[in-house]
Amino acid sequence: MTRTPKSDTWVWVVIQDPGKNEQFLGQHDEESDISFIPAFYQKEDAQQCLIHMATRRGTRYEIQGIFLDELTKEAALNNFQVFLLDADGQVLEKISASSPLNHR
Repeated sequence: MTRTPKSDTWVWVVIQDPGKNEQFLGQHDEESDISFIPAFYQKEDAQQCLIHMATRRGTRYEIQGIFLDELTKEAALNNFQVFLLDADGQVLEKISASSPLNHR
C-alpha cells in the first residue's frame, strides 16, 4: 500500500559539494529517461544507498534533511522528479510537481 506523503514531511537527500556550489545529487533512470532526485524517509537509508548511486570521484557528499514540499519545488524548477527510495534503492514513491501532497 502506497501512502501519500505530507508536504511538511522531512526527507533526507544527498548534497553534492556541501558549503561550496552545493546542489542535490540527481540521478538518471536510463530505461524511462527520467532525471530524479533520490530522497529517503530515514537518514540511515540515504547513507546506505549512497554507495549505489552514480557519483563523481573526488567530490564530497553529505546527507541533509529538507521538507518534501521544498525539495519537490526545487526539483521541478530543474525538470527533475523526486523518487522516495528505501535503503536498497527500491522506489517507494515517485513525486513530480503535479503529484498531490497532503497539506496540513
